[in-house]
Amino acid sequence: MDSELEQLQSLGFFGTIKESFKILFPWKNIFTYITLTLILPLSIFYLVQIEISDLISSKVSKPPSNTTTDTTIQGSFLQVSLSHRILLMLIKSVGFFLYLTFYLLSKAAIVYTIACIYTAKQTTYRKVISVIPRVWKKRLQVTYRCSFPIILIYNVVAIVILVLWFYFLADYDVAILFGVWILVLYLMGLVYISVIWQLACVVSVLEDKIGFQAMIKSRELIKGKMGVGVGTFILFGVFVGGIYFLFERFVVLKRSAISIPVTIGCVVLLVPVTLLLNVVETIIYFVCKPYHQENIDKSSLSVHLEEYLEDFVKLNSSKDVQLEQQSGSGV
Repeated sequence: MDSELEQLQSLGFFGTIKESFKILFPWKNIFTYITLTLILPLSIFYLVQIEISDLISSKVSKPPSNTTTDTTIQGSFLQVSLSHRILLMLIKSVGFFLYLTFYLLSKAAIVYTIACIYTAKQTTYRKVISVIPRVWKKRLQVTYRCSFPIILIYNVVAIVILVLWFYFLADYDVAILFGVWILVLYLMGLVYISVIWQLACVVSVLEDKIGFQAMIKSRELIKGKMGVGVGTFILFGVFVGGIYFLFERFVVLKRSAISIPVTIGCVVLLVPVTLLLNVVETIIYFVCKPYHQENIDKSSLSVHLEEYLEDFVKLNSSKDVQLEQQSGSGV
């Protein structure tokens, strides 16, 4: 194992943050390009979706101004409300798809870039952009599809338990007390699943494991370093939550002259937070590997990274051959 990578195993939460900055500043040019093309649109989609969802939701919940009980007016309101609900679902679906797409693309770009840096492999922004479509489609999407049913089942089970708890418990005060404990346990479990999924995304890019295999590998790696993963999740969750509060408070709920400056400010804050979060999550992988005495061979990792580029070159070469054949047949 390389001595530089071996030293990462002793890093804690603050050491991991410091290591992330040590990666960012010397390679600020390539990370700036990644930020402008992937993370900036990601941040904009996040805020725009909040604004549009609120606009449509207000129309759905706003009753007709006329207080009459005319069934025709009420029926028209219900029809409009239904159409707005359908539109809201469509916008949220499209917004979530765009957000998820740019999130996974930025994740792929950052993980690939940091791996190239650690393996001393020469890389450029153009090379990164050329390989991330394959990483995104063949690996990260598969891992996300496997994690989605886990989160869905977890939420359904939690809701069922909470409903049954309140239904069968006669003492309402006791039900509230234990309901709070159930909510705390639920949030702890949700954070645990989220941390594993984030690390699984990194595993999917840097190892020959995707889907459930990546999730299992992630769960094994994070043991002993769960505090670092949870601390990272909570810290950046607080930052993102604060940005969400500012946007909701001064833009969505109170549209005024300061709405545009606040929106710009929220984007300016959200972009570096998102970038740093992705970098830290990648560094955690390189912290966990040597911690569990798992070898990180730079040459093997470099070969693995090169395969992405070779597949891209082969794909382009095959397309060129097909075009030449078509051109030849047309002569």
